[in-house]
Amino acid sequence: MSDVKKTYSRRAFAASAMAFGLAAPSVLRAQQVGAEIAEGTVTIRTSSYITRSWDAYFNSLRNGAILVDIQARTLHFWPEDGSMHLIYPVSVPLTREMTRLGRTSVVQKKVGPDWRPTPSMLERNPEYPPYIAPGPENPLGTHALYLGWQYYRIHGTNDTRKIGRQSSNGCIGLYNEQIEELFGYVDVGAQVLLI
Repeated sequence: MSDVKKTYSRRAFAASAMAFGLAAPSVLRAQQVGAEIAEGTVTIRTSSYITRSWDAYFNSLRNGAILVDIQARTLHFWPEDGSMHLIYPVSVPLTREMTRLGRTSVVQKKVGPDWRPTPSMLERNPEYPPYIAPGPENPLGTHALYLGWQYYRIHGTNDTRKIGRQSSNGCIGLYNEQIEELFGYVDVGAQVLLI
């Protein structure tokens, strides 16, 4: 029998209440409930999202695996040893045209990333500054996982209103606390699949 520990904040309680009959704003639906379930040596952290099995998307867990479900606005992570399954709410690209789907990998990890808008961002938003150094105003937040596709990242954000929404210019955004946690588990070379 597994032990279940639940901690409810006011926000989690409101999100739970909304899920049982009231229309919840997307930002509330994106909040994690914070349950931890221990099953033998496997730890599964769940939220109000659907859990998935890694073997439906990957042939192995070699180097670990990240699955980003654009429609569900969730990121799933499994380490190489399969000892846990983490699920995070994320921000996703604003439009289908900005969305890149398919397989890639983590090619670099960076604490305190700096930011330069892409040429297409500057075309859409000429008011963007050409560069933002690491810090509280940086759109990449505190940590970034650089993907094998040019300009694409999984990163934090200082604008928490974006999480759980279509709000990015192509990247996948997480709360800073959650990207920091994920960053600690992910290795360069981790498999990444965006569906």
